[in-house]
Amino acid sequence: MKRAIFPGSFDPITLGHVSVIKRGLPLFDELIIAIGVNSNKKAMFSLEKRKKWIEEIFAGEQKIKVETYEGLTVDYCKKIGAKFILRGLRTSADFEFERGIGQVNRMLAEEIETIFILTEAKYTPVSSSIVRDIIKHGGDITGLVPDTVKP
Repeated sequence: MKRAIFPGSFDPITLGHVSVIKRGLPLFDELIIAIGVNSNKKAMFSLEKRKKWIEEIFAGEQKIKVETYEGLTVDYCKKIGAKFILRGLRTSADFEFERGIGQVNRMLAEEIETIFILTEAKYTPVSSSIVRDIIKHGGDITGLVPDTVKP
């Protein structure tokens, strides 16, 4: 079985995330959307709310599971038997950042491969941090996040 994870904080999940997930889905038998718990990061939305949103977005998609994890991503992959990490790239800065993480992950666990998918051009400027900033200032996030995401 080709099992992959798509890790992130998803605070909140954006339409860019959804696009990468849908486009990556045909590559794997199972894709686990893995919400990482980072105790050093203060999330805007609770872990439960983020998990619920993602479960609603992908309800009925048999190949997708939504889970949470703590610790190193490669350790989580080993624990659940995932051989692939799916990541989305919006910009060249994303590439440099993700390449470094992917290379270190490979050093830690050479049996786990990182797969990159370029985001659709229309979602290039959309990030969770920008969405959070818009929410903080009372702006409209329509067109940036799935309809299920309600602050």
